Amino acid sequence: MTVNSVVGKGRARQPSLAQLRAFAAVAEHLHFRDAAAGIGVSQPALSGAISALEETLGVQLVERTTRKVLLSPAGVRLAARARTVLDAVGELLEEAEAARAPFTGVLRFGVIPTVAPYVLPTVLRLVHERYPELDLQVHEERTASLLGGLAHGRLDLLLLAVPLGMPGVTELPLYDEDFVLVTPSDHRLGGRSDIPRRTLRELDLLLLDEGHCLRDQALDICREAGREEGSSATTSAAGLSTLVQLVAGGLGVTLLPRTALLVETGRSARLATGCFADPAPSRRVALAMRSGAARKEEFESFAEALRGALTALPVRIAPPAA
Repeated sequence: MTVNSVVGKGRARQPSLAQLRAFAAVAEHLHFRDAAAGIGVSQPALSGAISALEETLGVQLVERTTRKVLLSPAGVRLAARARTVLDAVGELLEEAEAARAPFTGVLRFGVIPTVAPYVLPTVLRLVHERYPELDLQVHEERTASLLGGLAHGRLDLLLLAVPLGMPGVTELPLYDEDFVLVTPSDHRLGGRSDIPRRTLRELDLLLLDEGHCLRDQALDICREAGREEGSSATTSAAGLSTLVQLVAGGLGVTLLPRTALLVETGRSARLATGCFADPAPSRRVALAMRSGAARKEEFESFAEALRGALTALPVRIAPPAA
């Protein structure tokens, strides 16, 4: 009679983990007393577990003699199976323990391109110093792709500009940052600190390609300033580095988030910057997670730690969401 046939006839009668541990111990030690000591049970309890397992499986597993214990042919075959089951259960328990422990295991972290180069160093430093057991896997993608990955479980946590207005997504605010006008070095607005927003109505504004949230934010700022729809320059760029080089070449001006300013404008002496009069146009950057995420408390704690780490950047730290 095979194990499958026995289980098939009565699913309520299946081996217990205690029975499998007893059998594995006997198979290892080939001695009841040593096996019982190895798993911390009495010898009668061990013998009873082996007998119960044999009855459940319908096969004799051990041959008992006065001096030693031998495995039957069936016992030899099933001992390896028992060990495989016990190893798998052990791995399951270890995985559950890791899941219960915060800041361990894999965290699939998505970030938009207009944040990644300027804020990721701070994020990575925080993870390295405070959460060394966390396996942070970074994915740089545009907003729409990140939100799709979050919704389908491909990503766990996002770093991007908000508000998103997405049902089922909870935002954990991190910081606000101003936009700065980047111009050619000889531009009349270069170096000014009181540029009125209305100035955006007539400037040759260069933008990122469609699909970047920073492009949409820049267009929103222009609309608020009274700029007519469709009056932006036809030239666009796939990334901020290219965008500022177009400005350096005299093709127009652009808007940069303040965190990107040092990295992007430091590459050319043919650039100047100007700041807007208060209140300057700005954007908010936040973490985003699935509402009701199993790691909600962990992500909230991570957001709080990240707010503290970001104080070194030219940003205004945002209060936690109410």
